[in-house]
Amino acid sequence: MTSSFYESDAAVEQYLLFHYGTPEQICPLLPEARAACGFPIRCVKESLGDIKLGKSERALDLGCAVGRSSLELRRHFDEVVGIDFSGRFITAAQQMQRERHVAVCAHREGAVHDELSLDLSPDIRIDHVYFEQGDACALRSDLGKFDFVLMANLIDRIPDPAKCLAGLPDLVHPKGWLVITSPYTWLEEYTPRAKWLDGGERGTLDALKEFLMPAFDLRRTFDLPFLIREHRRKYQWSIAEASVWQRR
Repeated sequence: MTSSFYESDAAVEQYLLFHYGTPEQICPLLPEARAACGFPIRCVKESLGDIKLGKSERALDLGCAVGRSSLELRRHFDEVVGIDFSGRFITAAQQMQRERHVAVCAHREGAVHDELSLDLSPDIRIDHVYFEQGDACALRSDLGKFDFVLMANLIDRIPDPAKCLAGLPDLVHPKGWLVITSPYTWLEEYTPRAKWLDGGERGTLDALKEFLMPAFDLRRTFDLPFLIREHRRKYQWSIAEASVWQRR
């Protein structure tokens, strides 16, 4: 069960703007809403929080989309691997990494679009960041272990969340970290109804505890609002719940 949306031109341009656009480019009309822009950057910054990192550490951005969080993680880690199921997303991430610039057509209204230039900040390092296409439910066996794994807005967009979660203990070093963010928008377009993790008093978080707590300790949770532009006067405004876990 998959959706072709994430391979479409519309999705690539929408997510490039979501990841690399300035708040003014994403939301030109309402300054008050711009606090929810810059999600990939805020996701990394707020997830790391007061986590103390060692030397020569590796990070995995699982479900990296067009790659902004992967590049942000490079500020803190010696090596970053970004993996996404969408080949179009990976190609876009590699282009931004290579050229540090991309032009997109952002939907204004009707058939009218705004041509926007998106640039990667010069202080972002692009070395030792590796983007590849892959399936979060069936990762290649030689990925190795990581000190930090980020799954941003992925868990409700894969066909078998439980299978993905079952593989996480083997990906994270002891005392390493796992961060999962999601607005828990379960849809049969992406996940069969029988595999939704939406049970318990706290909903998906209770299900995550059931699957992860044999190997991980839940350290904290917090909310991360985000804004995705559909056109200049229409947006997806969502609140992801972030949960921070430490490997035992």
